[in-house]
Amino acid sequence: MKKYMLLLVVFGFSMASFSHNPNVSTTMLVEKEGNSWVLQISASLTAFQQEIRTHFAETPYQTPEEFRQMVLEHIKNNLEISFNGEEDISFGNGAVKLGHETMVVFEVFGIPSEINSVLVTNKAFKDIHQNQSALVLLKEGFGKDRFVLNNGNEHTLSLEVVGNEFVEVGQNEAGFLSSSIGVILLGVSAILILGLVLLGVGYLFNRPKKVPLTIVR
Repeated sequence: MKKYMLLLVVFGFSMASFSHNPNVSTTMLVEKEGNSWVLQISASLTAFQQEIRTHFAETPYQTPEEFRQMVLEHIKNNLEISFNGEEDISFGNGAVKLGHETMVVFEVFGIPSEINSVLVTNKAFKDIHQNQSALVLLKEGFGKDRFVLNNGNEHTLSLEVVGNEFVEVGQNEAGFLSSSIGVILLGVSAILILGLVLLGVGYLFNRPKKVPLTIVR
């Protein structure tokens, strides 16, 4: 538990500058001891209020407790995470801590001990203009990479495990393609430069010889 809290503090500081920005949210999936997991979602109170007003317009909340229950229901209805192509994870007890930066925490069940792939769809804040939702998976022995869900990827990320890291599917192929294009362009540039050099050398050795100027007296 101490390790879990330390990780949350570290990432909390890294996201502090965004805590009042309604366009930015953070979703963290954290492994604790014994292959137990906790899900934490952090966003500005304004962001949660906007989403609740949008999705619960017909039944507006009257008390903070009603608002908390709507937040929990909204997250469950708009967040899907599955591992190894299997069924989605399930949520246990949830809690909402209200504040300028509002935090939602769930117990999570159904995550396998050996992970090969992850599919995440998080549309909890899709109604907010230009929203950016950071995704962080903290697993023992893995790197602490951060991914982004937004309108560009339709709030969905497909990740695979490569070594001890989570890698976005297609990233390796894109990197390989980029490197291949770079090599091709470098080769073409080298050929062009070599051609220009050869043309220059040919001109120097084959240019017409100057006839010595003879002064007639």
